[in-house]
Amino acid sequence: MHYEMNRPSFEGESFNEVLVEQLRRTPWLLISGAIHGLIIMVLMLFARTDELVAEPTMAEMRLDQPLPEELMEDVEEPPEDEPEPDDTTEDVVDFSQEVDDRNEDATNEPFEDFCSADESFDCNTDLDAWSDNDAIGVGCGASSASGGRRGGRHRHRRGAPKAERVVDQSLEWLAIHQSRDGSWDSDGFMNQGDPRRGPLCDGKGNALYDVGVSGLALLCFLGAGETHTVGDHKTTVRNALRWLRDQQDAEGCFGSRTLSNFTYNHAIATLAMAEAYAMTKSPLLGKSTEQAVAFALRCQNPYQAWRYGEATGENDSSVTGWMVMALKAARSAGIQIDDRPFEWSLNFIDEMTDEETGRTGYTKRGEPPVREVGMQTEFPSSESESLTAVAITSRIFAGEDPKESRMIRLGVENLLTKKLPVWDPARGSIDMYYWYYATLAMYQYGGDSWAKWNRAMNDAIITKQRSDGNFAGSWDPKGPWGEAGGRVYSTALMTLCLEVYYRYARVFGVK
Repeated sequence: MHYEMNRPSFEGESFNEVLVEQLRRTPWLLISGAIHGLIIMVLMLFARTDELVAEPTMAEMRLDQPLPEELMEDVEEPPEDEPEPDDTTEDVVDFSQEVDDRNEDATNEPFEDFCSADESFDCNTDLDAWSDNDAIGVGCGASSASGGRRGGRHRHRRGAPKAERVVDQSLEWLAIHQSRDGSWDSDGFMNQGDPRRGPLCDGKGNALYDVGVSGLALLCFLGAGETHTVGDHKTTVRNALRWLRDQQDAEGCFGSRTLSNFTYNHAIATLAMAEAYAMTKSPLLGKSTEQAVAFALRCQNPYQAWRYGEATGENDSSVTGWMVMALKAARSAGIQIDDRPFEWSLNFIDEMTDEETGRTGYTKRGEPPVREVGMQTEFPSSESESLTAVAITSRIFAGEDPKESRMIRLGVENLLTKKLPVWDPARGSIDMYYWYYATLAMYQYGGDSWAKWNRAMNDAIITKQRSDGNFAGSWDPKGPWGEAGGRVYSTALMTLCLEVYYRYARVFGVK
């Protein structure tokens, strides 16, 4: 085109002269092309910038919306942000070998040998299926498939940072002192300690309660959002679930029945299995929970409640409390249970509750809490309202509205608020069993009563956690049931108290 426009000036000139003239003009062609190219690139850059700035504007609009009221409730201190867990790298674990619980892995694989020798379990089912779950019987934010360790769901927790650090330390202690088979050995846990850190722990419990104590320890991890597939302690949880399932017989009972009060072990183990099922929807855990529920219902006395054995005709409010909790957790997880067991339980609790004081007795109406033989002098019943706390918790989880129930109001205002937690061995005021159930009851009740209890509970518990050597993260087994349960029992109950803010949602939405 350029040659045609200047053609007349080339007539009469040789080819070489024309070529030289064209080469002389070539730099101007290159400069012109570069300028046009630069203009095009600048225009494209402006267009791309408009596209990029639009997206943050939309995000800011979303962030301007107010937070849901539930997430802002009862916040003592704003929790520090924690990074989301990185689950992108998964290591395969050989489940034919025992796994050292003190060296947590990053596996997200199901444990095939969980099935044990029970051929009725389909080991090819999806152990890691997730779905939504109810408010009761699940750990913090457990319906999230990507949740797991509290770092991934920190915004859903309402515990103060100081309490959370205490919980982390107790979980670490429990993980270290878990036996290689997945249990917590009530009278042999100290053998898992490290002699290089100083003396091994004391505080042996009764070996007959290993199933129940192991269930309580497992509940601590579940309450913190840990499962067998997600969390810093997934190996600990996996081994515990496998061991617990191996203790279940063909009729669904957890543990040996040679112990007269084996129903305690069964109820606590059922509660732990039901909560694990609620969090994971694992078919294997679901079947175990169904079998456990069937056996629990078989042990209930017609029109009454539970005590020791299978429908013996005797009832007590303590075993009944654990059974109600277990059945409620199972029902919330999706196990079909009708209203009758809960209605019968409430009938019995009504029989045991003094209508004037609100106090609930053990096997007789309005009697004070019971003590093991030899413990009454050191830890007098007058320092506790444990069975009233059990009754209030059972009433709420069985369906009574604390805003409408006169018996709940009497028990809270006349009794529990006057027996706040105090760690005073000389006075004999330590009763961890009472503190555990009363913390559940008072949190559900809410209001000023809960605020007073919460302050006293934190003051009594947090400062008494051990921080030395092999003891670090645990609590000394003080109180009327300390010798029977041991250090694992005391550490588990105190941890569960501090997890109350997020372990169970408030049933009736009280403040």
